[in-house]
Parts: sequence; C-alpha cells; structure tokens
Amino acid sequence: MTGDTFADRATEAARKAGAPLCVGLDPFADRIPLLFGDARSDVTAVGRFCAAVLELLPGRVGAVKPQLGLFEPYGGAGLTLAQELIAQARQLSLPTILDAKRGDIGTTAEGYAQATLGPPPGCDADCVTLNPFMGLDTIEPFARLAELSGRGIAVLVRTSNPGAQDFQDLDCGGAPLWVRVAQALAPLEARLMAPCGWSNLMIVAGATAPAQARRLRAILPKALFLAPGYGAQGASAADAKAGLVGGEGGLVSASRAILYPPGAYEATGLNAWRDTIVAALDRARQELSAA
Repeated sequence: MTGDTFADRATEAARKAGAPLCVGLDPFADRIPLLFGDARSDVTAVGRFCAAVLELLPGRVGAVKPQLGLFEPYGGAGLTLAQELIAQARQLSLPTILDAKRGDIGTTAEGYAQATLGPPPGCDADCVTLNPFMGLDTIEPFARLAELSGRGIAVLVRTSNPGAQDFQDLDCGGAPLWVRVAQALAPLEARLMAPCGWSNLMIVAGATAPAQARRLRAILPKALFLAPGYGAQGASAADAKAGLVGGEGGLVSASRAILYPPGAYEATGLNAWRDTIVAALDRARQELSAA
C-alpha cells in the first residue's frame, strides 16, 4: 500500500531509479559552466543551471536536495529561486528535501516550519533538515505540520563531517549523544508512519560512519535514512548504504560528484554538458545498485 506522503513518494521514486540516490542542488558559482552565464554576479545564471539539472533527474533519483545556504547569499532573489526550483521539482514529480538545518523554539520554530514546509509564500518543500540539539520542542512545530500534511522531517543524528565527533560522540549516561538523540526520536518514528511502511521521520546518518548507521537502524527500524558523505567526502557506496534495508529505507546524497564532474565546466554546448551530467548520474546509480 502506498500514499502521497514524502516517504511514499521518495521510496517509489528510488525504486523507479533503481538506486537510492538523492542529488544535492549545491550551486557553487565558480563551478557553474559559463554556458549558463556568469553565476558569480548573475543569479539568473544559477537558475538556468539548476533548472537544467532538474530536467535530467526524473527517473534517475529518489529526491533532490536544494542547499538553502548556497541560495541565501544571493539575498531575496536567491530565496525566490530556491522556491521556484522546488516548484519545478514538484512539476517533475521529484520529491524535495530542503537542506535548511533549522532548529529553534516556540513561535520562531513555528515560523521556520511554515517558511520551509508550508505552501507559498513558504518554500513548499516535501521535507526539511532540522538540527535537534536545542531539544525536542524545536522539532515539534515541524512534526505537527508533517503529521497534518504528509511532509517529512530529516533530523541530524550522526553527521558526516569530521567535527561530528566533537559533540555527537560524547558519552551521555553510557551511550554517545547520537544514540540518545535517536532513542528520543522513536515516538516520532511511530507517529509519522506512512502507508508504504516507512516513516516520514528521516534521520541524517553520515555515510562516513557506517558502523554508527547500522546501530541507528536497530534503534529506528522504520525511519528513512539520509546518508551524506558519498563521493566527494570519500565514503564508498557500501558505506553509504550501511543503514538501508535491502537497498531501501533511505537515500544517499551526492552533490558535487553529480553537478561538477570532469569535463562539465569545459563543455562547449548544452548537449555536451548534459552528457557529462547523465554519465555522472549513471555512475552513481550503478555503484549504489551494485553495493
């Protein structure tokens, strides 16, 4: 049985793609080919680039993940562009994860929830990343909205960056902090269950920490996993899938390896550029499928 929630749509899209790939939409101005314009000074060049990437993703990915922090430097125009790209992704039937890493309390958190998951003038994303380290009350406004609308929330638990060990690995009563966070999320996992059998609760479990991902799967058996760190950060496809179950139950995020493969910047025309991006997508899908 399937429905129209984030978990249902992302699971079905990954099945159609043949691999649990999520492409991060990370626009680095100095790496965007000049055939789209000069992205260092022209936000419309960023828009043309990102829109062209999106057109290549249906049938090849389970979701797309715009990184809001790379749109916000363009000011209001950047935020508007992110909203437009999420709308384009929806038209292409691509589930969206807005990488915003929000985390605050009270009415501020409610405002962030409406701004990220809410309909226009909100971003209308299918899922949003959250930082839980101020406490569970920071997550609740997002959880209520997700429960009512079938959206997803992706909570940071054990991240892929080297500094994750600074705090996330600290002992908290006989277990590291990331274990305690996962245990605290168990009620949300059950509360946000989707018809497909997976929860609209997603947790961020870095591909650079496969042993931790396996332990997290035992704590949260029905949560979706989002595994960053595959590709540019050095994690293998097998490491990235450590928290998945039979290849399902999550998505592996790749950004720079897909958006900026060798030869893409130097492409002399749109067709040649498309060929390099499709080849990068196919390589990632094949690696993940075979792992």
